Amino acid sequence: MPRIVKDWLADHVELPAGLTAAQLAEALVKVGLEEEEIHPAAVTGPLVVGRVLELTAEPQKNGKTINWCQVDVGTHNEDGRSVADGGTPRGIVCGAHNFGVGDLVVVSLPGTTLPGGFEIAARKTYGHVSDGMICSPAELGLDGDSGGIIVLPRDMGFAKEDLTPGQDAIALLGLGDEVLEINVTPDRGYAFSYRGVAREYSHSTGAKFTDPGALTGAEPAATPDGFEVLLQDAAPIAGRLGCDRFVTRIVRGIDPTAPSPEWMRRRLENSGMRSISLAVDVTNYVMLDLGQPLHAYDLVQVAAPMVVRRAAAGEQFTTLDDVRRTLDAEDLVITDSPDGAVGSRVLSLAGVMGGASSEISATTTDVLVEAAHFEPTTVARTARRHKLPTEGAKRWERGVDPLLPAVAAQRVVDLLLEYGGGTADPAVSDVGDAAATAPRDSITLPAGEPTRLSGVSYTPEQVRSTLEDVGCEVSVSSERDVPAEAFTVTPPTWRPDLTGPADLVEEVVRIQGYDQIPSVLPKAPGGRGLTTEQRTRRSVARALAETGFVEVLSYPFVGAADYDALGLPDDDPRRTSVRLANPLAEDRPFMRTNLLVTLLETARRNVSRGLSDLAVFEIGLVTRPAPDAPAAPALPGGVRPSDADLDLLAAATPEQPRRVAGVLTGNREAAGWWGKGRVADWADAVAAARLVAERAGVEVTVTADTEHLPWHPGRCAKLEAIDASGRTHLVGHAGELHPKVVEAFGLPARASAFELGLSTLVAVAPGEPVAASPVSAFPAAKEDFAFVVDAGLPASTLREAIVSGGGGLLEDVSLFDIFTGEQVGEGRKSLAYAVRLRAADRTLSADEVRGVREAIVAAAERVGAVLRA
Repeated sequence: MPRIVKDWLADHVELPAGLTAAQLAEALVKVGLEEEEIHPAAVTGPLVVGRVLELTAEPQKNGKTINWCQVDVGTHNEDGRSVADGGTPRGIVCGAHNFGVGDLVVVSLPGTTLPGGFEIAARKTYGHVSDGMICSPAELGLDGDSGGIIVLPRDMGFAKEDLTPGQDAIALLGLGDEVLEINVTPDRGYAFSYRGVAREYSHSTGAKFTDPGALTGAEPAATPDGFEVLLQDAAPIAGRLGCDRFVTRIVRGIDPTAPSPEWMRRRLENSGMRSISLAVDVTNYVMLDLGQPLHAYDLVQVAAPMVVRRAAAGEQFTTLDDVRRTLDAEDLVITDSPDGAVGSRVLSLAGVMGGASSEISATTTDVLVEAAHFEPTTVARTARRHKLPTEGAKRWERGVDPLLPAVAAQRVVDLLLEYGGGTADPAVSDVGDAAATAPRDSITLPAGEPTRLSGVSYTPEQVRSTLEDVGCEVSVSSERDVPAEAFTVTPPTWRPDLTGPADLVEEVVRIQGYDQIPSVLPKAPGGRGLTTEQRTRRSVARALAETGFVEVLSYPFVGAADYDALGLPDDDPRRTSVRLANPLAEDRPFMRTNLLVTLLETARRNVSRGLSDLAVFEIGLVTRPAPDAPAAPALPGGVRPSDADLDLLAAATPEQPRRVAGVLTGNREAAGWWGKGRVADWADAVAAARLVAERAGVEVTVTADTEHLPWHPGRCAKLEAIDASGRTHLVGHAGELHPKVVEAFGLPARASAFELGLSTLVAVAPGEPVAASPVSAFPAAKEDFAFVVDAGLPASTLREAIVSGGGGLLEDVSLFDIFTGEQVGEGRKSLAYAVRLRAADRTLSADEVRGVREAIVAAAERVGAVLRA
């Protein structure tokens, strides 16, 4: 995010005296530049210039020698008078030794707060009361040698005659600046410069704006002897060359030891950039000021001709950060010809980062300045491919004014001459047509379009004047087939985002004020509502939340280690994942294929923080690529793909079904005065899965699944449903997690989970509304059954038998007890069911109840159940 220094902004637009960062933010937000953060002044309190009058070296017992100094701080002396007027200097203890009597230094007096919240007070030390502190660069948050204090004329370049004891050092060193950090939307790249922000402040307040990037006519034209540059782009994107203009200027005889002026270093640092050297600082300064990224080369290390071309696939190049990079055929590079072979050596990744072979060094005296214009998409792709989000790349990918190169290059030359000496070489290179680099297609805008789209009444005069203030050229349209009142609008070169009438309408609304737009709630048209899947999703989420589950959201990115933690075999289809080309984390480069893989990580994090009694669920998408799916095509940017490409893209796009999953750990029912509580188990997971199916309107069959990781082989249930055509669909699984999975995720023992396909449930659910069953007013007959069965018989199998035996009179059946022990025999268990019978038109007789009971017992016997005596 750009950082704005007020005194730098004031170079281009009139700012009122005493303007605070908060007031500046308030003005900018009116035109859409939102405040991100206000960085307060680095130093507050009495920081002043002092003159050392006396210095006494005092060796200490610990081997250290301190200096007891008498320092004149003008009217800040103890009696409020300077020494020249008979005042008494302040005594200060200092451990540095790089200064002497008569030096002008920076003194922080009691009451000063230094960077990091370090407060200065008078204190007794080394046998003296030190009434302040003589400051080093590090203590003030400045670049410099932290081993010594600041001697102003020597270290900061100030003239002695301009400094007086007691002078405010905060203003002198620029340490009192508040810095405003703003948030710029991607379409407004011009606001990544002081030029752009100053213009926006002018729009907001009406303050006078002076454009520092306007062509003055004084920029020198290209000369025949200019440094030779060849533009060669064999692979333009969407018909646009990667580089359509390239300006070079040369400055010779610069003093390599010349420092950047203090004001420039301060502005760069407050704007978030580190001061490096004069030549580099100047290019960075002009970039921040105008928005034109530049690059400086050591001329001695560069051989003509310079060639701008696409890289050869696999070509090697070492960038300024000393990283050896393998280039892609789509990368645009700047090369030279040191061995006579034209364009044989790569000098830089165009618009992204320069190379180590031609960087400015401590011995550079001759500088070649590059100011070019690159195609945004090319730079953006290169920056992302090589993970180099540089300041220059940020601006290129958002669009840079194509008319700036000559202006920016001249500004760099002027600053280098002023602060580094040397001479400007008359040879100038300017390759490319300035008019061609600034295509500005006109836009037809009906005068009433801003009113129609915004609901605010704007006059044609307001529309026209606002667009002209933005920098557009506006005339009355003379085209046929357009409204009588319409404008032909040509956007300015620095606004590549203005491409259609809607963009112009937004500018009118923005400049006139968003606050003028009334807040009107839209009326929902009749006959519309939520889709079936939306209703089901909400119903499922509400039902789970009502039973004590908490909904969470996890990132859908996983790695091979996550699948290993689930215990999935190498050939498990759930390991077939989509790999991201640019993952957020290298250890999680895949899109998840199931919800539990990320939900269990969420559960682990909660358990590790002491929340052991847990019931969480998530509803989200998973990505399930087909093993035989074709590779996705690499589509060109800036143009509509062909129908064949779109079909191929659709075939390569994996399915993304929606699923619901839940995890339970610890107690399902908390312990308290009412009892011991109850530990969550596999039955709770199955019950939650049944609840999901019920809310989706689907009747599921629950059977045992002996092997389906990550569940326990003996405590895993498979849920299936039958659609209207009679086909059986696997809906999901529920039960206790495998002990190894529990251990891998650090969960409490016997943790349980479920995962169901919500999209599958919606597809299987009957389309017609559920008809309400009539409620019988006749009494019910209740019967209890206890059957002894094999231990491996699922309870659902016996339940189905009871339902079939109960026939039309069966209203409800529920399992209320499971018993194992010597009484029923080894390998056997007792299942007890409560059955409720009822007729819609009569009270059941004893004979009818007896008949149903006998039918139920007979049906149970057919599945191997024996009625328990």
